[in-house]
Amino acid sequence: MTILPWHLYLMAAMYFLAGLNHFRNPKMYIKIIPKFFSNPSLLNKISGASEIILAIGLCIPMLTHYAAIGIILLLIAIFPANFYMLLNKKASFGLPKWLLMLRIPFQFILILWAYYYTNFI
Repeated sequence: MTILPWHLYLMAAMYFLAGLNHFRNPKMYIKIIPKFFSNPSLLNKISGASEIILAIGLCIPMLTHYAAIGIILLLIAIFPANFYMLLNKKASFGLPKWLLMLRIPFQFILILWAYYYTNFI
C-alpha cells in the first residue's frame, strides 16, 4: 500500500472543498465567468464536478499522475476568470486590484504544485 504525502492530501482537500462550493454558492462562481462564455451555469457545474473528481483522483495512487494533469488543465481553463475579475468591477467582489493581480502568479504556483505530482508514483 502506497502512503501519499500530507501535502497531496492538502491539495486534494482544497480542490474537493472548492468543488463542493461551486454547488453551495453557484452565484459566486457564475459571476466571475466571462460573458463571452455561453451557459455559465453549466460551466460552473462542470468546473465544480471536475474539482471534486480530480481531488478524489489525487488520493488514489494509480490515478494521482492523471488527476494532477487534470488539475493543471483545469487551472489553465479557469485563467479567463482571473482576468475577468481583474477587468470587471462587478466580478471583482470589491477586492483591491493588487490582490486580484496576485491571483495570476498564484495560479502559476498552483500549477507548479500540481506538476510536482505528475511524476509521483
